[in-house]
Amino acid sequence: MTHLRIGGNELYAEVAGTGDPVLLLHGGFCSLESLRAQSDALAADHRVHAYERPGHGRSADVEGEYDYGRGVADAAAYLDAQGLESAHVIGYSDGAIIGLLLARDHPERVRSLVSISANLDPSAFAHSSAAEGAVVLDDRPAAVRDPEQPGDPERAEPPDPERAHYDRLSPDGPEHADVVLGKLFRLWTSEPRIEPASLGGIVAPVLVMSGDRDTIRPDHSLLIAASIPGAQLCIVPGATHGLVAERPELISRVIRDFLAGV
Repeated sequence: MTHLRIGGNELYAEVAGTGDPVLLLHGGFCSLESLRAQSDALAADHRVHAYERPGHGRSADVEGEYDYGRGVADAAAYLDAQGLESAHVIGYSDGAIIGLLLARDHPERVRSLVSISANLDPSAFAHSSAAEGAVVLDDRPAAVRDPEQPGDPERAEPPDPERAHYDRLSPDGPEHADVVLGKLFRLWTSEPRIEPASLGGIVAPVLVMSGDRDTIRPDHSLLIAASIPGAQLCIVPGATHGLVAERPELISRVIRDFLAGV
């Protein structure tokens, strides 16, 4: 556990295990804790590399807006700092977008890619205006869906584990979370803008994953997989955008099986 100077910033980083190198890329407003189950499972026979982007986890925030191009540059710079020509890349949410762009634009750096809950543009979200009328599975229980079923007014919102991790880990302090979230919401509503056809140049083996009740529509995950030659698709049943925490053992097993076959 240490801090590395990447892209001009001091970023928190971890390395664990031995074997072929794997690079983990966490999601937006997430820390490495969100992928802890996958990291621990992979470290049994892989050298697992991971770092936290600016404003996430134990890495201090930076001035200016976030963008995925910078995320790709930081990922390549991290590989350089660790002396790695290439690695298996596993990205979740924002990290999965960065992974797709890294595999597309720097194919020599990516041995294989697992892209979990990525999107190519903001229209992929099930709640977006562009998705109006799209067929999606409802992630609410029947009692909530049925307007004749009374809800519990005393029922509190479930705690947000990522906010708890931020409050505990961030060197900027809990009060800075709203600044980070503001920058992320501006990012998520404007980027990425990836043409599906551009993914046809990806040469690494790719596994695309998402939940069947993900905020990323299942048909969009299918579009990503169909745009990449030879890509595999895994839609996790009963899972939302938080699938890495909801089904950690299944996600880890699918990833390990994929890597074993690469």
